Amino acid sequence: MEFKGLSFSYDQGRAFMEELEGRIEKHKITTIIGPNGCGKSTLLSLLARGQKQTAGAITLDGKDIHSYKAKDFARKIAMVNQTNHISEDMTVQELIQFGRIPYKKIWKQDNEEDTDAIEWALACTKLHDFKDTPVSALSGGQRQRVWIALALAQKTEILFLDEPTTYLDIYHQLELLSLIKELNTVHGITIVMVLHDMNQALRYSDLVIVMKDGAIKAYGRPEQVITQEKIKEIYDVHIVVNEDDETGLYIVPLSI
Repeated sequence: MEFKGLSFSYDQGRAFMEELEGRIEKHKITTIIGPNGCGKSTLLSLLARGQKQTAGAITLDGKDIHSYKAKDFARKIAMVNQTNHISEDMTVQELIQFGRIPYKKIWKQDNEEDTDAIEWALACTKLHDFKDTPVSALSGGQRQRVWIALALAQKTEILFLDEPTTYLDIYHQLELLSLIKELNTVHGITIVMVLHDMNQALRYSDLVIVMKDGAIKAYGRPEQVITQEKIKEIYDVHIVVNEDDETGLYIVPLSI
């Protein structure tokens, strides 16, 4: 996936993003980081066709993303938003079944392929024991896994996640990030996600996009772009980068 000359404005006003260029590497985990309001979620939404750029092009497999029919694009890319709302009494399996819509014709019943995809999504997210449970009765971490399971049921090549660890305690953050890593390494799914935690970005990413004020300020391997100098430039915060034999690189904020 590539984007060139990418610009975006809200309500035809002053450009929020101008002339962005970059690519999403296949079979890699790419994390977008940056201060609040810098354009992380906006960039993710543009790549996922949630919003339309005002200029430039975004291509997937060499084809403009807006030239895909809706169902064809949904077979390529799945998106999990930061917040989601559903009916109170909908069960886990009923929600995950919506992931099969891109493969269905009107009134068509589930077939073996649909059933296999739903069972696979339940297994990947360890939700099989909860399939008949109302989603509203689950914990925050479990509900987030349900939304990921819905996306997995789409059987896409690319999974977009907008701040997937927001509102989760540390246990469920690590549980979710381990699941994301497994989806990438075991199942070969390309992951693009927005994170706030730089230590999580260091540990779980293959590549990092650093943004500020609607612009991409750095792109590369985590250890190349999450540095004392770059974090001072982007966040105006002094940090030190340490290394541990077990966890690898990690940052410690020092002062503002």
